[in-house]
Amino acid sequence: MAGLDKESEAPDFELPRDGGGSLRLSELHGKPVVLYFYPKDDTSGCTAQAIDFSARKAEFDALGVAIVGMSPDSQKSHDKFKAKHGLTIDLVSDPEKKVLEAYGVWVEKSMYGRKYMGVERTTFLIAPDGRVAQVWRKVKVPGHVDAVLEAAKAL
Repeated sequence: MAGLDKESEAPDFELPRDGGGSLRLSELHGKPVVLYFYPKDDTSGCTAQAIDFSARKAEFDALGVAIVGMSPDSQKSHDKFKAKHGLTIDLVSDPEKKVLEAYGVWVEKSMYGRKYMGVERTTFLIAPDGRVAQVWRKVKVPGHVDAVLEAAKAL
């Protein structure tokens, strides 16, 4: 699957979240949502991205924008990750990769000539009506949160 494009309806999901319980995307309907997908807790790029979003969370909150990070890591892994780095954003777990596949971010990757399946670092800005307002694929972490915040301000 190539993934979702602008104006696509964002697929709903209910997944386990950090701290226990679950998070359902449709419960956030009516407010903008930054939904970002990342490969793995506590790796350098993923940690930098989560810290960047946490550092700017107050600015997103002021706009009424929710931030949700998703990876295939377990709820327990997310709890450790958040505690270790003082993260303030919501993290959800998709170990079965069903939502990752629905959003088209579970893809074949290649490193050092070896092919494997993994998460393509991707961010979706979902408008209050549940449609995708903007997509960033193959995200490079430096400066990314600034771009997402500017797009959220334009909603």
